[in-house]
Parts: sequence; C-alpha cells; structure tokens
Amino acid sequence: MEPLNLAVIVKLEPDFSEGNVSYKPDGTLNRNETKNTLGPHSGIAAKAAFYAKVKYDAKISVCSMGPPLAELALEQAQQTCDADVLHLYSDRIFAGADTLATAETLRTGITDKMEGKMDIVFSGHRASDGETGQTGPQTAWKLGFTFLGNVISYDVNLEKRTVVAKCLLTLNGVPNVVEEIEAPLPVFISIDPSYKSNYTTVSQRIAFEKYQKEAYERAKNYKQYLKVYNIDELGVDKTLVGLAGSPTIVYQVERIPKGKATRQAEVLDGSNPEHIRKAVAKMKEALSAMVIK
Repeated sequence: MEPLNLAVIVKLEPDFSEGNVSYKPDGTLNRNETKNTLGPHSGIAAKAAFYAKVKYDAKISVCSMGPPLAELALEQAQQTCDADVLHLYSDRIFAGADTLATAETLRTGITDKMEGKMDIVFSGHRASDGETGQTGPQTAWKLGFTFLGNVISYDVNLEKRTVVAKCLLTLNGVPNVVEEIEAPLPVFISIDPSYKSNYTTVSQRIAFEKYQKEAYERAKNYKQYLKVYNIDELGVDKTLVGLAGSPTIVYQVERIPKGKATRQAEVLDGSNPEHIRKAVAKMKEALSAMVIK
C-alpha cells in the first residue's frame, strides 16, 4: 500500500497582534521592519496535514515563496506538522507577484522539486495580509488537482486512493450547511478556519505525542531539512512569475486609519480593601443604570 505524500503551502505574514506594521513610502509593506510570523490560516493547514501524519503516517513537505526571512514560517510550520522536507522559493524576481504568479512558482516547486507525486496539497483559507483567498484555488488549477474548499474534516481511503471531505457552505445566508464530497487522489484542500483535528483512538493519541515531540526536535534544527531555490534553480518561466507574470495592477494602497480608543481601563489590586470597595461601587453603579424588563 502506497504511503501518503503531502504538501502544505504556507506564508509569512505580518504579526498584526503586535500592533506595529511598517510601510514603505509607496504604501507597500516593509517586511524587514515589521514583525512577522506564520500566517494563522497557514498554521491551520499545517495542523490538518499533521492529522494525516498521525493517522496515516504520511510524509509531509512544506513550501513557501518569499524573502529569506520566510524561513521563520517554515520553521514554525515544521514545529506544527513535523514536516520531513522544507522548501523556500526565494528570489528578487519573485517580488511583487500577485496570486496567479505566486501560484505558478508554487506549482513549479511542488511538481518539479518535491520528491514523488503529491497526493494532497493543503493551503489555508486565505492570507491575513491579502484576504483574496485565490492562491490556493489557482495553485490547484495549475496543478490540475481537484479543488476542495472550506474543508472542516477529511479522511483518506488508502486502498481506494480516495478522500472523503466535509466542506462548509453558505447558501443564500443559511448557515452551517455541510457538503460531503468523495474524490480520487490527488486533491488540493483549502482548510476552513473552523477545522479541528480529532484523535479518537488510543493508537492515534500515542502517535500524536510521538510525532509532536519529533516536530519540536526537528524545528530546532530546521535548516537540516531546508532547501532554498532561486529562480534559476527552480527552473520556472520568468515571464510567468513576479511582476512580469502578474496581470493584477494595484492602483493605490492606503493605510487603514487607527481607531480612537473609547474605553478607559483602571488596574485594581484584589488584595487592597479600598480597591475592592471601589470595584463594588462601580458594579452597583452600572447595575443601577440597567433597565431590566
């Protein structure tokens, strides 16, 4: 029985939780002066791939397109999914790529540089610094893989080489519509943000602990698993990547104005009786202003 061969597409994104994002004079993001991290949706995709490692002993390769500092995203992804292989596609010519040009770079790496043919390729629902949700579907299209979007759970039949996935749909505003799809491998799965991995047997939980420990150890020495490809090493058509391969034209980028704080906070010491009396008085004041029907 052939083992599963998986790939995960991840992206380095600004850490918006830090509240400090730097921009260049032209309005584009200055990644060198902005704290970055593995995108949250990429992290969910890595967790989904880890489920296949635990349940099916799958081999996992993680890839990303970006500057050298994107190694951070690969390191964090490896710590999440216990990846066996890490790929970074990094070249100045890739800069300025839209989703279509990015998809071409990723497609080339997955097809030409990864060991063996991929059975499943995972991506996050979208990127928090782009919000288009197009890179995953476009990469699937370029790979020629069946695309399954908004996947909330999946299982693989290794004998039949098929996957059964549950996808979350929105139909005319009706929430929580779930569609179950069976498709032959290979497939491309875009993971819904609500995805949760469930390990229901003792053997799965033991495997989870084993691979999780292995993932932490591998991530400490992630460079041993990392291969970096420039445009010549990747062998991608230069007219299809970067700005040259991007039909999207960005007319203008504007900063979102920071909202003004409307709430005030005061820190009280729970061991100070005076502070406790002050808190109780404030709660009484708030309750007295409430109208209970």
